[in-house]
Amino acid sequence: MKIDGTRAHDRATELVLAYYAAFNRGDWAGMQALLADDVVHDLNQGPRETGKAAFAAFQDRMARCYREQLRDVVVMASPDGTRAAAEYVVHGDYLQADDGLPPAQGQRYVLPGGAFFALRDGVIARVTNYYNLEDWLAQVR
Repeated sequence: MKIDGTRAHDRATELVLAYYAAFNRGDWAGMQALLADDVVHDLNQGPRETGKAAFAAFQDRMARCYREQLRDVVVMASPDGTRAAAEYVVHGDYLQADDGLPPAQGQRYVLPGGAFFALRDGVIARVTNYYNLEDWLAQVR
């Protein structure tokens, strides 16, 4: 890797870590401040949503249905700082039934997950999330 003096990969790593720190604090506005206005959000095994308003609606649903903390977060970034990936372990409680999913009764779950990011002009332009839905379903049934 050629070192270009810009430390773009460090800034990318810090941006993604700040995003997850805000998530763990339940700081939804703080997360949104790190997103591009036209952010693309790829939900795990779900649709692609675009824009901060759609992301805010996703956050509202998450806050209503789940209480989660991400632990053991590891972030990797491309040398030019335009892409990053994260791996983590979700520790959660299923609080309220989510659309199309089993009834919620406060079930606890621990689930590995990951995400890919596109970064642009110091903000997150795309978040693509992945986890094993079948594993989660087995834990909450």
